[in-house]
Amino acid sequence: MADIGQIIKRLKEHYPAAKISLDYQTPLELVVAVILSAQCTDKRVNLITPALFAKYKTCRDYIEAPKEELERLIFSAGFYRAKAKNIKGMATILESKFGGKLPSTIEEMLELPGVARKTANVVLGELYGTSEGFTVDTHVIRLSRRLGLAKKKTPKDIEIDLIRIVPKDERISLAHRLIAHGRSLCPARSPKCRECFLRDICPSAKGD
Repeated sequence: MADIGQIIKRLKEHYPAAKISLDYQTPLELVVAVILSAQCTDKRVNLITPALFAKYKTCRDYIEAPKEELERLIFSAGFYRAKAKNIKGMATILESKFGGKLPSTIEEMLELPGVARKTANVVLGELYGTSEGFTVDTHVIRLSRRLGLAKKKTPKDIEIDLIRIVPKDERISLAHRLIAHGRSLCPARSPKCRECFLRDICPSAKGD
């Protein structure tokens, strides 16, 4: 396993401003964007949301939105029927149970349709600075296994492994930096090991 302290240090040096890449202005916009980002790129979501957010600004707007209209606006995000259903369901519960304010605990966040642990961790970290968990997306899964930080395969098990070794005050920023590194130097195919500043401590680094 690579040295977690060195990984944190080097990623911090190379990606000091790494942050969420989804565009949003309000907590409601954030959770909608994160729901849309499931199995969809953040770049695509950011192309969809300007028109969506201009039309729907409150939970009530989403609740009352015709399903077909909402589906049409989010069609290119993929799985649009399920995502539209989840967004409407999320807005319904958010308004009826939480008074329209996003809850601040992972247990409560998981009560919202379309919100799994990844979504909950992203939203809580972004809005409240909460780091009880660790955001595990496809980049984090790939890099944590390549670096030897996690041995198991499921997001839940990988999250458990990362929580054990990553200091609590580093979890939010490290997740963003792993994602940034996955996009720039360590993609799923053809990782750029020769250019990678983690090469000397990465057990998966390829030789010349």
